[in-house]
Amino acid sequence: MSDIQYSSLPRPYGEVEHSYGDSVHILSQPWAMTILDQLCSPSTTQPAVNELVEQAFGWLMTEVASRELAVKTVESATRMAPLHPEEGVYRGEVIARDQPAVVVDIARAGIIPGLVFYNRLNHLLEPAGVRQDHIFMNRVTDESGQVIGVNLSGSKIGGDIEGATVLIPDPMAATGSSIASVLRMYKDTIEGTARRIIVVHLIITPEYVKRITEEFEDVQIYAIRLDRGLSPKSVLQTKPGQVISEERGLNENQYIVPGGGGLGEVINNAWV
Repeated sequence: MSDIQYSSLPRPYGEVEHSYGDSVHILSQPWAMTILDQLCSPSTTQPAVNELVEQAFGWLMTEVASRELAVKTVESATRMAPLHPEEGVYRGEVIARDQPAVVVDIARAGIIPGLVFYNRLNHLLEPAGVRQDHIFMNRVTDESGQVIGVNLSGSKIGGDIEGATVLIPDPMAATGSSIASVLRMYKDTIEGTARRIIVVHLIITPEYVKRITEEFEDVQIYAIRLDRGLSPKSVLQTKPGQVISEERGLNENQYIVPGGGGLGEVINNAWV
């Protein structure tokens, strides 16, 4: 007989309450916020930077996998089955190993996050169904430092996305220009219809959330922290998204405040 407690497993919970809609998930839990606090400190340099990035995205991977990947019911004999043929069997939900997944590595600051997701999915799912794509891009700015677009210099796409869960892990989500370009590419030019498209970040801004939720209603957004540090003091006392028109997380050069201080440069130790 099956144990009812395993028939529908609980999912992770503990999100920041906000008014951005059901597609936005802000997971500001103490462990993750502590790792992010260490990562964004001016005193943290390599190799600790990359180690903290790996820890943070490893945690995000477990959260996203439990919430978003398809599950199925199994009957799996345990090591106690020879002694207890009926009772020594787990009957309940697990993540379905035979589902396709695509990890999109944005070759700027997303190389490490992409590799973390890719490696862990290869252990969690059937490796034959797990793929990693590579997108090469950088932000284009004008003479005043304003972001005016994204340069897509090349990419390596391994096939279609039919029925796949597409995961795009990238540390910082500021304006949304980069992610919007990647999302358009996968929606408009890559064959197949994804089961789910999910973007995963350490830090997001209200400006990013507004753009992505308006342009891509079906995309799920996950982040550890929402930064809106340049908003009026009165707005900072309101629930996130309640007065999104007045929320501000970007300075005049599109850097996130409080943010991590150009985390892409810090991760790569490349100050250009």
